[in-house]
Amino acid sequence: MGDSTINMEIGISTFLEATPDPATGEVISHAERLRHAVEEIVLADQVGLDVYGIGEHHRPDYAGASPAVVLAAAAAMTKRIRLTSAVTVLSSDDPVRVYQAFSTLDGISNGRAEIMAGRGSFIESFPLFGYSLDDYDELFEEKLELLLAIRSSEKVTWRGGHRPAIRNMGVYPRSVQNPLPVWIASGGNPESAVRAGMLGLPIAFAIIGGMPEKFAPLVELYKKAAAQAGHDPDSLPIATHSHGFVGETTEQAADLFFPSTQAQMNVIGRERGWPPYSRAAFDAARSLQGALYVGDPEFVAEKIILLRKNLGVTRFFLHVNVGTMPHREILRTIELLGTKVAPMVRKELARMEPEE
Repeated sequence: MGDSTINMEIGISTFLEATPDPATGEVISHAERLRHAVEEIVLADQVGLDVYGIGEHHRPDYAGASPAVVLAAAAAMTKRIRLTSAVTVLSSDDPVRVYQAFSTLDGISNGRAEIMAGRGSFIESFPLFGYSLDDYDELFEEKLELLLAIRSSEKVTWRGGHRPAIRNMGVYPRSVQNPLPVWIASGGNPESAVRAGMLGLPIAFAIIGGMPEKFAPLVELYKKAAAQAGHDPDSLPIATHSHGFVGETTEQAADLFFPSTQAQMNVIGRERGWPPYSRAAFDAARSLQGALYVGDPEFVAEKIILLRKNLGVTRFFLHVNVGTMPHREILRTIELLGTKVAPMVRKELARMEPEE
């Protein structure tokens, strides 16, 4: 990771949204959205962004059912950018196959693959793959244990309650990186933070509402658990993932990002019993203290620097489209994030935190 006191990675996360255009009602095909994603990753690499993450979902409004496959398509066309799931729904997958997919990606990219493991905030994958939501927590714990066993040793002997036992069998191909990075992704559950800390795994917090600074107690819990388990808390990476969009001006960014965001937040809101998403709520979340990173490059950079001060994050994911937006707008945001926002953040952090 290099010197974590100065290191700050900035990148993109997406669920490969394929939602109706709020103005025309047209829906982009999954095939086209997948091809767009590869273009986005190539551009993100060219403009110097550090990481690109794809979330796994099994719904009509997202095209990201197989993040590793999409990332592998871009791996061969990129040089430096790290390629991660954001997240892999580990509870409803087989850890052997997850490891193999990402170790394959690691080989194609020559050591740039990562896995972000989460329980999943959407639950479609459970009935699809024949799992019961009653076993939600147990499935995750057991499968995480197996995934970590596979990454630490070529031959594995393991037994659990939900997957057939493995007796001294090899799992191939092995990753280039040793170990293959595995992150724990959390929506803000204290138990998740403690578990990640105890295991000495990096953590990623999804901060999509409220005030990011409110996550500071979770960061403390995480670091305390890590220290108690004998890990160096200062060497552990911490990421956040938040919705946002970078434009030429803050007004332009807000006006472009709002319609598709409102439409998709209302779809999810209806499923979860949230009130309708208003422009007032959106504008409040765009404030310096809010969880939406929408604005011109200076403003977005300022918010990321504040996040670093408040939470000590070492990686920031900008989740660019909450609902479908024109491809050219997404590419422009990626360009601005890489060429304008990231250099401003790095310059300011170097000034604030001179290397020890």
